[in-house]
Amino acid sequence: MALNRTQVTVMLGIAQTLSWASSYYLLAVLAKPISLSTSTSYSLVFGAFSAALLVAAAVGPIAGRLIDRFGGRSVLLASNLVFACGLLMLSQATQTLHIFVAWAFMGVAMGSGLYEAAFASVVHLYGQDARPAITGITLFAGFASTVGWPLSSYLEGLYDWRVVCMFWAALHLLLGLPLNAWLSRAKPTPREVVEEQEPPGAVSEGGNNAGLSLQRTAYLMAYVFAASWFISTAMASHLPQILQASGATLAASIAAAALVGPAQVAGRVLEYSFLKKAHPLFSARLAILAHPLAAVCLGLAGAPAASIFAILHGLGNGILTIAIGTLPLKVFGSQGYGQRQGWLMVPARIVQAGSPFLFGLAVANWGSQALWLSSLLAISAFAALWSMRVSPQQ
Repeated sequence: MALNRTQVTVMLGIAQTLSWASSYYLLAVLAKPISLSTSTSYSLVFGAFSAALLVAAAVGPIAGRLIDRFGGRSVLLASNLVFACGLLMLSQATQTLHIFVAWAFMGVAMGSGLYEAAFASVVHLYGQDARPAITGITLFAGFASTVGWPLSSYLEGLYDWRVVCMFWAALHLLLGLPLNAWLSRAKPTPREVVEEQEPPGAVSEGGNNAGLSLQRTAYLMAYVFAASWFISTAMASHLPQILQASGATLAASIAAAALVGPAQVAGRVLEYSFLKKAHPLFSARLAILAHPLAAVCLGLAGAPAASIFAILHGLGNGILTIAIGTLPLKVFGSQGYGQRQGWLMVPARIVQAGSPFLFGLAVANWGSQALWLSSLLAISAFAALWSMRVSPQQ
């Protein structure tokens, strides 16, 4: 029996939750025990993760091209196997080199098995009609930290970190593989219909009637995605510290930071409901301003605005995650989407790898004033988005 779009969205959403929980959200719980057990410095454990992000940047365009040609099933299945292999290798690590090798494998899986691959898979199936599926996938995966952190922490306390890695590896084999395998039963949109839905791919430049080249548009988009991922990763790494520097207590800072996850999900619900008919460019412009607006609130009110900061930042970040998938689809079309998405995300992966360290230096030297840096980045990304003018047909 063929799977409809809702079933495919649920299936990929659960698989993505597993992939994110067992990669991006793993070290928040396991970094310290891994460090102690292998006599590796805490910073080097995260250095291995940064190296994995660079590997993912290199793998992304290749994985995208394969999805464009053959669909997402084989690539996503392979990512589950590589995830399981990397996690099993990590579970057996006894020295620093082992950790780096294991995370190199994880980087291959991250580059071929996270959002970009899932988005490319549904675009391959549904063309321009993939936007609801992209939104739905992010709604599910928005709970990856909510599921991953408590589960990893519980198992680590009950057994040890090696068992946690083996547990997630087993889930990739027993849950991730079957879920992604069912993509073969998805009912795609006929290719001729997909081609008829394609936008003309033309954009025009603001105040001028001259066409803005697609190449320049791609560069602007890549910059926006890189800036937004830098900010997102920086906040994920240092938000409690920033809130404390603004005058909030440790308990209040942690409580406020915990609101980011639910706010991201709320932002995705907002995009799915009120913004679903809006152009992704409008959604992206709106979302990127949420962070500097949050910083203004925190700067004016101080500690009492800690929760407001977390909620506004989370709302914007949640919508931006969807825009990263839907904006290139709307502007460039579905042809070659996977490979193009892989290239667009290369700068984002690279800056993400260095974001915790660089923003950490800013926080150490400037305290809460480091938000000037992230806010200026967000405003520059807004300027890049504002310089894009879509044609009336789009």
